[in-house]
Amino acid sequence: MDATEQNRLPKKKKSETEDDKRRKKIVPGSLLKALVRPGGGESSPVDGDQVIYHRTVRTLDGVVVESTKLECGGEADELFSGRGLPIRDVLGKSKMILGLLEGIPTMHKGEIAMIASDDLGVVKKILNEGEGWESPREPYEVKARISAISGGGQVILSRKEEPYFFTFGKSEVPEGLEIGIGTMARKEKAVIYVRRQYLTESPLMDIAQDLEEVHFEVELVHFIQVRDMLGDGRLIKRRIQDGRDYSDLQCFINLLGEFPMDCPLQDSRLSVHYKGMLLNEEKTVFYDSRIENNDHPLEFSSGEGLVPEGFEMCTRLMLPGEIALVTCPPDYAYDKFPRPPGVPEGAHVRWEIELLSFETPRDWTGLDFQSIMNEAENIRSTGNRLFKEGKFELAKAKYEKVLREFNHVNPQDDEEGKVFGDARNMLHLNVAACLLKMGEWRKSLETCNKVLEAKPGHVKGLYRRGMAYMAGGEYEDARNDFNMMVKVDKSSEADATAALLKLKQKEQEAESKARKQFKGLFDKKPGEITEVGSEIREETKTIEEIDETKDDEIEEEEERTRTVVSTERKRKWSEKAWPITKNVMVQIGIQVGVALLGVLIFQFVSSRFT
Repeated sequence: MDATEQNRLPKKKKSETEDDKRRKKIVPGSLLKALVRPGGGESSPVDGDQVIYHRTVRTLDGVVVESTKLECGGEADELFSGRGLPIRDVLGKSKMILGLLEGIPTMHKGEIAMIASDDLGVVKKILNEGEGWESPREPYEVKARISAISGGGQVILSRKEEPYFFTFGKSEVPEGLEIGIGTMARKEKAVIYVRRQYLTESPLMDIAQDLEEVHFEVELVHFIQVRDMLGDGRLIKRRIQDGRDYSDLQCFINLLGEFPMDCPLQDSRLSVHYKGMLLNEEKTVFYDSRIENNDHPLEFSSGEGLVPEGFEMCTRLMLPGEIALVTCPPDYAYDKFPRPPGVPEGAHVRWEIELLSFETPRDWTGLDFQSIMNEAENIRSTGNRLFKEGKFELAKAKYEKVLREFNHVNPQDDEEGKVFGDARNMLHLNVAACLLKMGEWRKSLETCNKVLEAKPGHVKGLYRRGMAYMAGGEYEDARNDFNMMVKVDKSSEADATAALLKLKQKEQEAESKARKQFKGLFDKKPGEITEVGSEIREETKTIEEIDETKDDEIEEEEERTRTVVSTERKRKWSEKAWPITKNVMVQIGIQVGVALLGVLIFQFVSSRFT
């Protein structure tokens, strides 16, 4: 998965996993390992590794509960002829008996060991294999037929024809039963043996105090994949129709906790049908592409802000052929996007989305240098368009995507090297321009430095860095960069002069703002100084503005500024009448509070002793 696409996915707070909770139950003597046959090599599996192994589960009196070996009743497998069908798990992702979870990472390939654990509190015996590879997890919606008897054979819960519906992870079934169901596939039938420590209270059934073990017979009828996209329950995607079949590799990726490869995670061209409705009592439908668009699907490019943010976030995690029901809050729906007729401000909406198909960007592998540069220029042009539309974060993502791809490009001669270097510098400066617009002047400064470290006399790099310094109130550093532009390249004098004029205006605005704040302060009592100083620091934060960026295609602001240079040069510095506090006025920001306090104390002391 591309790093930026990964970053765009919603981030959830890392919480304690079920395995972490189970590990806390380990006490000295409760988990033992005996080596039967040593393995080979020095490495052992770690979290994230896929492990393939055989296991036989026995009770302490030797009764086989479950086994993958043929001699103990396991199923035959063509790849492992004569040895039965092994288990495939991913450490840290698959649900495993705690003894195995802790014991397997200590083993080497080919090793045979006996692991004694009192964690046989949940054991599953498969009666009928299920379909597919996916198992339910939080917060999936599950339908299952469930019956239960005690260890002594007493009926506790009778089987009902109507399946029991529950939400995974909401404690709506006993903990041990949920652990077992979390290992099942669709239409699988199994007996799940649950010991006392995992028989928690739930709406499904009452747990008698004298129950030591319950045998649940479960048929997993169906489950709906549910994703909490933001982690706070506001943006929910429910898969109501599966997409096309997964390959074995895609199944493995999902076991690792990632997303299937056939999702349009990268910026792609998507084709969808959708129906939008308001979450009011009438469930008012405000748009249906099959009706209002003459059955023509909506086609759009992801990563360009062409659909509401919540809509795009969910379609990026869909498979072709999948239908999903998306419940979306206003700030991810139409409050920050042009609202269709009939959608009021602040409306919660629901979309029914069907992903028909998608096309991924062209793979650069195997392309010659000129073709790569053409592809890079196309993406950069899209970024420039997004920039002009005010979509700075999306534009930045386009520029950064090309920069990442450039890490794998190797120019073959000096000419290609020059073209490549110029293109890379331009992309860095475009990223810096976006960061300025997003209010992140320090990051913009760092990005400009990448260009100036590679080419110290880069005029546009000096210009952009000067703008970043100006946005951060570092006026002297900004002036140095603008003056350096002229020394490096005389043809940049007009641009540098316009920038210096802008800088002068910024300084005057800062001084004017500070003067207003100083007005009447010397009449304050000493006890009021701190409060007033705080007010100044808060208000001066609002004067930091970000200048229009300079790009090959975005120069209108500079042209307008140049027309007034000749007349503005004649304006006199207006602050000569106030030389004592001039330096304090210029240094707007955190320093104002400190300088102000010093001035106030000086004035207060001198007035006391005059």
